[in-house]
Amino acid sequence: MTGRAPDIEAMSKVEMYATPWCPYCDAARALFRRKGVTCEEINAMSPDVRAAMIQRSHGHRTVPQIFIDGRHIGGYDEVAALERGGRLDTLLAGP
Repeated sequence: MTGRAPDIEAMSKVEMYATPWCPYCDAARALFRRKGVTCEEINAMSPDVRAAMIQRSHGHRTVPQIFIDGRHIGGYDEVAALERGGRLDTLLAGP
C-alpha cells in the first residue's frame, strides 16, 4: 500500500544528504512530503560533510543519499522503487 502514512514520522528517523539545486533531491523531498514524513536534511555542500556522506554511504558520491533509521537506502531512484513496490512504508514504520 502506498500513500500517506501519518504515524511514520514519529517512528522512523529519515536523513537525507542533499544540495539545494539537485532535481533528485527535490523529488525525494516531494515524495517524503506527500507521505507526511519529515526528513532531517544534511547540506552536502561542504567538503567535510560530503566526505562524511561518502564514508557513511560506503562510497556513494551523488546526492541525495538517504538513510532510514541509520540504514543506507540509496538515492532517489532506490526510494522511488521501494515506494512503487509498496515497501517504503514498512521501512518508514521502523523495526
